[in-house]
Amino acid sequence: MMPNRVPSWRDNLYHHLLFQHCSLCQLPLTTSEHFWCHHCLSQFPSSPYCQHCGTTTLTTIEHCGRCLSSPPLWHRLYRLGEYQPPLQQLVHQLKFCGKFWLARPLAQQLAHQITQPAPLLLPVPLHWRRYCGRGFNQSHQLALALGTILNSHVDHHAFQRLRHTQPQQQLTQIQRQHNLHHAFRLRPIILPEHVAIVDDVVTTGATVDQLTQLLIRHGVKQVDIYTLCHTEQSVS
Repeated sequence: MMPNRVPSWRDNLYHHLLFQHCSLCQLPLTTSEHFWCHHCLSQFPSSPYCQHCGTTTLTTIEHCGRCLSSPPLWHRLYRLGEYQPPLQQLVHQLKFCGKFWLARPLAQQLAHQITQPAPLLLPVPLHWRRYCGRGFNQSHQLALALGTILNSHVDHHAFQRLRHTQPQQQLTQIQRQHNLHHAFRLRPIILPEHVAIVDDVVTTGATVDQLTQLLIRHGVKQVDIYTLCHTEQSVS
């Protein structure tokens, strides 16, 4: 069973034992630095983006040209940056190297972007096969950390992944839709009007789109997306 929260004593233990050096450049941290040195932290991307779909833009805008012609179903997307260094390395460490404790500092950075927190956060679910192989759900860990910072409730049982699907990155648009067809289920629970879906990386947008559809069908009025990284959607 997944833990309801990441215990603070464990966070502190990992911090004192493992984070004496910056996890990016490996230089020693000063007493005022946590997890990353000031130089590496300054390299975190802060490029403007479309607040609706998350695409990088020249200036921060509410809706880009793509959103005006074909808007996503969700209301707003909050992100740290594109899937590029140094976020790319950190997400890889979090997701594939078992460094789940990185969820907390990454969530702290993401929380600065969120101006209107949703009262309920729902992490994107993992299929049990992938969960057993990885040992944890990185989106769940991000949601737990964000929930503490934003004072929002987290429900990691609301969504259920019914099928083990292929990665979306190498699929065409039609293949993505078929790949995720009937892949998720939303439990019949009472939901607030404002809900946020939490994912580590939004690549094609197909996954969060499917989950958004489920929420809208269940009466949710506003769905936001909280993600660390966004990548450009393929038009193929």
